[in-house]
Amino acid sequence: MDAFIRFTNQTQGRDRLFRATQYTCMLLRYLLEPKADNEKVVMKLKKLESSVSTGRKWFRIGNVVHAVQATQQSIRAADLVPRVCLTLASLNRVIYFICDTVLFVRSTGLTSGINKEKWRRWAARCYYYSLLLNLVRDLYEVSLQMKQVAHDRAKREKSPFQDPLGYSVADEETEWLQSLLLLLFHSLKRHPPLFLDTVKNFCDILNPLDQLGIYKSNPGIIGLGGLVSSIAGIIIVAYPQMKLKTQ
Repeated sequence: MDAFIRFTNQTQGRDRLFRATQYTCMLLRYLLEPKADNEKVVMKLKKLESSVSTGRKWFRIGNVVHAVQATQQSIRAADLVPRVCLTLASLNRVIYFICDTVLFVRSTGLTSGINKEKWRRWAARCYYYSLLLNLVRDLYEVSLQMKQVAHDRAKREKSPFQDPLGYSVADEETEWLQSLLLLLFHSLKRHPPLFLDTVKNFCDILNPLDQLGIYKSNPGIIGLGGLVSSIAGIIIVAYPQMKLKTQ
């Protein structure tokens, strides 16, 4: 109970719970819409999704400051690739939160001289670039982990002619793919924060891909991806040691 209280006392924790609720509603609405006798339930889910989405916008106010702080931290990263990727990703995130704040002000009716679609496209584009750069960083970290796993296994092998994975890999493409996937599995297994961060960014990018028309999806896939991403985010907030550190 104490852990739950600490989690909900955090702004990020409450946002993750609201986000999980929002995408759960989206997923359930997509699954129930084809059935005519579920119209009332679908409408309730739609209203709840809209209310939760509005509530999340309040939590995101002030996130520009956190994004700027993240930019300052990423500049100090020792490795060049994470430093460039994370810095550019954080800068795009700063612009995204600015656009998101402008859209929120527009939705409250405080001003009407804002092109909603234009700002929404800008927000989606910056969010997409931020996630894409984070995924590039994740793939870079995965490649380093794979090299380390292969190196460690090679050192444990008695014969220098044996494969690092413990069996002979022939020239066939299928065996090469199996070897690569097994190496990837062991790399992510030994580094849970990297696994969570990769899954989170991959699931998150489905939404801007759909909004920008790069890869059209449906509310069911977006809802499922958002729910999985939210669960990963909840784990990261609840257990700070699961957050992928910047070297």
